[in-house]
Amino acid sequence: MEETLFCIGCGAQIQTTDKAQAGYTPKAALDKGLETGQLYCQRCFRLRHYNDIVDVNMTDDDFIRLLHEVGESDALVVNVIDIFDFNGSVIPGLARFVAGNDVLLVGNKQDILPKSVKTGKVTQWLTERAHEVGLRPIDVVLTSAQNKQAIKELIDKIEELRKGRDVYVVGVTNVGKSTLINAIIQEITGDKDIITTSRFPGTTLDKIEIPLDDGSYIFDTPGIIHRHQMAHYLSAKNLKYVSPRKEIKPKTYQLNPGQTLFLGGLGRFDFVTGDKQGFTAYFDNELDLHRTKLEGATAFYDKHAGTLLTPPSQEELADLPALVRHEFSIKEKTDIVFSGLGWIRVTGPAVVAGWAPDGVDVVVRKALI
Repeated sequence: MEETLFCIGCGAQIQTTDKAQAGYTPKAALDKGLETGQLYCQRCFRLRHYNDIVDVNMTDDDFIRLLHEVGESDALVVNVIDIFDFNGSVIPGLARFVAGNDVLLVGNKQDILPKSVKTGKVTQWLTERAHEVGLRPIDVVLTSAQNKQAIKELIDKIEELRKGRDVYVVGVTNVGKSTLINAIIQEITGDKDIITTSRFPGTTLDKIEIPLDDGSYIFDTPGIIHRHQMAHYLSAKNLKYVSPRKEIKPKTYQLNPGQTLFLGGLGRFDFVTGDKQGFTAYFDNELDLHRTKLEGATAFYDKHAGTLLTPPSQEELADLPALVRHEFSIKEKTDIVFSGLGWIRVTGPAVVAGWAPDGVDVVVRKALI
């Protein structure tokens, strides 16, 4: 019978099988830890030695308990969302739980947007989207965790708004929250090793504590899984297509009605009716867009998804839900947004359709550019 082992950092039960779950330790590190008596899970090890924070996945029950704890404390809530995937990065029910608390909305991945996008426009757009889901942020800050862009401004804003209170940083997985927290830690501590982990009462979860000068803390909470993110259907190798790393270079296509653009094999855009016009596509620069006739496009997809139309790869195709069609009648300059993938600007008037995997949103918004 195997002995049950626990991490001396966070108390999670040690396991060597699932990287995404709490307590994961590579087999080699486990053997070494047993020799030295210093048995840490990979997450605590990296936190302790590199100040590096890795998201841990949690169950829905854990998540509800977590939100209760955040809601019951008098704190500033910093909600990190992905500018590129607002719908996929909204935390369901957050507004209900934090009703009494101030919320600062942080739009991450600003560096991905083309330089022509005005900050004010994005901020206004995020505020409107937040209101639609019941959130009333007291301010909105745009940042890029990856490029450490506007980190100092964000810290100053947190300092101004928290008024001596603790701060909880919340966000779903894949929004870059860990990278952002790492950047904040480096800015605040100059890399000093003073970060600790503590338990959320009644859960298997840890929060990362970053001490502030006045005895308060910034608490980094585990990332929440949002079921409707494109990222969940891709392997690590193909995640780059839904998490662009570089500024997007728009591509314009002159389309006639009755033409289709495939977005790799992850989505599809149909120009149903209207006058011939230019459609501008904003996607990762490496994502292959493939133009074809609308008539026969479904058969074309069935034949070529996973080969000519990638991502997904053949292996990923098995897990990718079927593409679902969403039709829109466009009157003015409008973006058709494929949640987590990018968007196509339609000048209109036109009837168009956007297809995305079942559960992934296709929505319209007033053109950002």
